Amino acid sequence: MLPKHLLAAVIVASLSAACAVGPDYARPDVAMPDHFQGQAAVDHRQAAASADLVTWWTGFGDPQLTRFVALALEQNLDLAQASARVVQARAGLGAANAALLPSGNVSGQAARVYQSVETPLGRVLNSTPGFDRYGNDYEANFNASWELDVFGGLRRGREAALADYQASEAGEVATRLAVAAQTADIYITIRGLQARLQVARKQLQTQQDLLSTIKLLYGKGLAADLQVSQAEGALAQVQASIPVLEAGLDAAMNALDVMLGSQPGTHRAELIEGVDIPAAPRIAGTGSPGELLRRRPDLIVAERRLAASNARIGVAVAEYYPKLSLSGLIGSATSVASGNLFSSGASQAAGLLGLRWRLFDFGRINAQINEAKGQDAEMLAAYRLAALHATEDVENSFSALVKREEQAAVLAQGVNSLGRARAASFAAYQKGVVSLIEVLQADQNLLRASDERVQARTESARAAVAAFKALGGGWQPADPQAVASR
Repeated sequence: MLPKHLLAAVIVASLSAACAVGPDYARPDVAMPDHFQGQAAVDHRQAAASADLVTWWTGFGDPQLTRFVALALEQNLDLAQASARVVQARAGLGAANAALLPSGNVSGQAARVYQSVETPLGRVLNSTPGFDRYGNDYEANFNASWELDVFGGLRRGREAALADYQASEAGEVATRLAVAAQTADIYITIRGLQARLQVARKQLQTQQDLLSTIKLLYGKGLAADLQVSQAEGALAQVQASIPVLEAGLDAAMNALDVMLGSQPGTHRAELIEGVDIPAAPRIAGTGSPGELLRRRPDLIVAERRLAASNARIGVAVAEYYPKLSLSGLIGSATSVASGNLFSSGASQAAGLLGLRWRLFDFGRINAQINEAKGQDAEMLAAYRLAALHATEDVENSFSALVKREEQAAVLAQGVNSLGRARAASFAAYQKGVVSLIEVLQADQNLLRASDERVQARTESARAAVAAFKALGGGWQPADPQAVASR
């Protein structure tokens, strides 16, 4: 066994080691602007409703949209995978915690032995008076071992595991935000396609009425065969646009079902009846770019991965130093009757101080350290790039929201004007003042402007969804600063 003074010295050295090799982590500073460039324009938007960041989807005022987002957050399979990754990371953290503690096990055995007398040992024993070829062996032991983390390699490993676990938690939140945003985006796309189909079908009816009128005039000899062909061609163009929109609508409805974790077609009946495109609400509390670092979960993921890579440098550096371990055994063994197993004469004990030192392996250790430092540099660049992309996402969504709303307002005026122009051209055509070409041109202009107006309304609503996602909307951490810096 180890001398008591040596054993005590080793334990004290282990427990009193206050530092660990390798660099200590500090969250890097990332230069961020004081405000978003498009923030003033977004703040001055006129909207009927306002939405906060936590439950932004309710601000659209569409009960079906709210219900579908809630279903997606319960049933989405991407979110189920993210939750499973959290469980895995938690298990890794548990293993890293356990590595810092002593380990022990209990072992025992019982054996019935029949000794050969034809072996050298058997011949010697057989010459002994009273030798019995039958024998019983019993043994029961408790073994314990403990790696002394004198230089902090295990603690750095735990630090990395903790950061990985925190990254997985933030990753699950990021997935929740993405699921909510994608569900809302698909739903708005569905309503936009239904509105475009309504415009196309209305125009189809208009073209059919025009063709009927021209055929009636042709039958009376008041219209030429060319005019009939022109009207039929215009009608065919409108008809050809409808299957394309219907195919897009089918794909969007299927995508929504998959987001809800259900088979395509499950919720189609609920969506058949078209409703208005949800209006983009006013965004309350956009915050500053610097707050994105504390709020957006994908940035927290990048920062925690950086912390984990920094800790792994210490794990690699710790390989320079010797590994010390303590092992011990207490138990009892006997080869006689089982009643003597736990007698004082059958007791046994052992103690061991172990040493492992990669003394002639420094070249490989250097390579491992350089690899860890390279990974840390990669994670640092990834974190800074993620911060830039986060600001870019917000700016792009703000710009798209404001500009698409401006476009929709202008197109609304244009649709009214083109509607009056189409009515006037058709009346003039009936009086013989203008040709059919003017009427068909007016129809095409009205259809294009009406379709573009619907698309602008759809895209403005989708841009609002993108803005809420870019701002990290959809969750409320109890202490965002602590979440980002722990």
